[in-house]
Amino acid sequence: MPGSDDLYPPAQYGWGWMLLALGILALLILGVWLLFHLTRPRPAGTGTPADVDRPSTLDVLSALRSEYLDRIDRVEHDYRERRLSARQANLELSRVVRTFVNEYSGLEAPVLALDDLVARGVHPALIDAMGRHYYPSIFRQGPVIDPVAGAAAARTVVRAWH
Repeated sequence: MPGSDDLYPPAQYGWGWMLLALGILALLILGVWLLFHLTRPRPAGTGTPADVDRPSTLDVLSALRSEYLDRIDRVEHDYRERRLSARQANLELSRVVRTFVNEYSGLEAPVLALDDLVARGVHPALIDAMGRHYYPSIFRQGPVIDPVAGAAAARTVVRAWH
């Protein structure tokens, strides 16, 4: 098969393709720069106004304590007004104290048994309240321990928790 002896130059790309490749390259460089710039830590002292208005940790913890002290007062008030039985009041006080410990420290106190709490070495005020007031009132047959004493123990836990 006879071929042509003519030589053809290599095919050239048009200017449009070159501009498209340069545009994509520029977008990639811009994306990497933005990713680096937006994710690096900011130097101290360059906070935004939102950072300045953010409450301190002590304020948040004080608010948490006061919220749970109010909840304890409501449970005690409901018991005194006979809206809750002694057993229900102690059960609710146990829930309030365990939820406080969970929110304050992240310890999953609402789902841990007393033995688990002892094994984890939690604050003695919680162990005392659970062992002397809430567990006997909730699980033991017979007379229930006075929820007013349980409320006092709950207040001790909330005030003493570290």
